[in-house]
Amino acid sequence: MAETTTPRWRRWGKEAIWLLLMALVISTLLDLWRSPTLPAGAMSAPFTLQDGSNTDLATLSRGKPLLVYYWASWCGVCRFTTPTVKQLWQEGENVLTVALRSGNSEQLGKGMSKKGLTFPTHNDESGDLAARWQVGVTPTFLIIKDGQLVSSTTGWSSGLGLKMRLWWAALS
Repeated sequence: MAETTTPRWRRWGKEAIWLLLMALVISTLLDLWRSPTLPAGAMSAPFTLQDGSNTDLATLSRGKPLLVYYWASWCGVCRFTTPTVKQLWQEGENVLTVALRSGNSEQLGKGMSKKGLTFPTHNDESGDLAARWQVGVTPTFLIIKDGQLVSSTTGWSSGLGLKMRLWWAALS
């Protein structure tokens, strides 16, 4: 009796699918564990942006999901994610960034100008906001819709991944 064997590509395909599913589950669990807890009143608390204007999360997220990108000038992973956020901003997505311990306003402004970054940015010079929001990892991405935190993730994220999160938030 001849024994049939599964082709190698089929075995590898099954293993790849299982590895992807495990990575997705682990990534989701890590996101839940690292998810910041915004304190009461965080949505209406005023932010002063680099250009001197004031705003708040509730206003910015009204009607269109807001991507809040927590980054730092010294963050290695942010070197890869910041251009993605810049592109989303240039494409018309609703973006607010928070620079963590990246120097005073003048230093941050010079650094952003050097890199061609024009998106609205709040300078969390001392890390007080990060501590209140329990943001312990850079980069951190928050999706806020109508003053409610609907999604968060940390670490590297692709442009497509961020667009899908914004799209999903817009549907809800």
